[in-house]
Amino acid sequence: MKKQRFQLNEKQLGYAFVLPSLVLVFVVILWPVAQSFWNSLFDYRLNDPARSEKMLGTNIDLETYVDNYYLLQVQLDDLADTPEGKRNKQTLESIQNGIEKYHKELISDKQIKDKVDQVDQLLKQYKPVRESKLKYQKLDKDFASTYRKALIDYQHDLAEIANSSDKETIKTSFQQTADLLGSSSESILKPNFIGFDNYQKYFKDKRMWQSLGNTTFITIISVFFELVFGMLIALLINRTFKGRGFIRASVLIPWAVPTAVAAMMWGFLYDGQSGIVAHYLEVLHIIPSSSWLLSSGSGGLFSVILADVWKTTPYMALLILAGLQTIPGSLYEASNVDGANKFQQFFKITLPLLKSSILVALLFRTLDAFRVFDLIYVLTGGGPANSTESISVYAYKTLFAQQNFGEGSTLSVIVFLCVAIISFIYVKLIGSDLFAGRTK
Repeated sequence: MKKQRFQLNEKQLGYAFVLPSLVLVFVVILWPVAQSFWNSLFDYRLNDPARSEKMLGTNIDLETYVDNYYLLQVQLDDLADTPEGKRNKQTLESIQNGIEKYHKELISDKQIKDKVDQVDQLLKQYKPVRESKLKYQKLDKDFASTYRKALIDYQHDLAEIANSSDKETIKTSFQQTADLLGSSSESILKPNFIGFDNYQKYFKDKRMWQSLGNTTFITIISVFFELVFGMLIALLINRTFKGRGFIRASVLIPWAVPTAVAAMMWGFLYDGQSGIVAHYLEVLHIIPSSSWLLSSGSGGLFSVILADVWKTTPYMALLILAGLQTIPGSLYEASNVDGANKFQQFFKITLPLLKSSILVALLFRTLDAFRVFDLIYVLTGGGPANSTESISVYAYKTLFAQQNFGEGSTLSVIVFLCVAIISFIYVKLIGSDLFAGRTK
């Protein structure tokens, strides 16, 4: 009896072909977005040791704690030998006994004791603790709260002794030890999970709405002019004339220039003292003064849009030209026979048949323009006074310049949601016939 071979039906085969694409979309797009969303739920800051890790529960930074613990033992013994320490002997002994009691309770857990020993050995060898699992240890919430409060109380006690002393050296010694106790209390880390607090903050943030407004304005204006100029260029280079190949290659040069390089070039051209573009725009009375372009908010927006239109109009022209190449020449010949003029041919033949190409070009350019970063960052840096700051530039400054990963990730998610909404509008509302494969 022959074994029946395993075969996929047509539907299953279709899913099998689509599956690699779905996996790629998840890995390349959805997974980073999911990670950003997860980060946005925390008060996560690399420049703050107390918030440098995502923590759902109470933890202790063993590297800081162990280092401070042994330093505290030495410093408290030294303080006890001073005249001020002898007068406050009872307070110092209470602090030493309290720290020792909490430390013994902490290392009563064998797992924590082993970690403390390992961290201590690394510190003695002047090596940093790089492993997150070794550096951070979860603690019981009640114990952590009690220990943190005790350390803060001890800090206040030593600070009072320091303030009451007349001798500067003794005052400094007591204050240093008090600061060390404060550092030890900060090594006991509170949970930094804050849920949707970052989103609530940014929905009330005027700077975020301003950057979103700047981005929307730049996107609408630049894409509109790119479409108009791109259409004109595409119609020109689609015609047969001598040197058409050279013209086509020349038109693509601005698009081939790296955006950062183009931004630097336009920065020199816009310069109020030596910029030739700024000079001639002033001579032609298009702008009030040559310094207006980079020193005012409206001038900065004008500068960014002009540079963006110059840079990406060839890309729009290339996409539209591809659509023009698909229109049969016989349609124009037939319309000539019927007596149609050039304007009638354009509005009755060219535009309707270019609909799909225009929609694709608008979709790509709108998404690209909304995510604009390098042009603005290099040309204006978002200034003056954040008047040209896009949402992507704002997210970069928060995420990397301030190293605030929680709030920066929130802005990144907002950018993703805006891009998703734009895509939905194009695909579902404007381009439904195109993407559904309908034919009229």
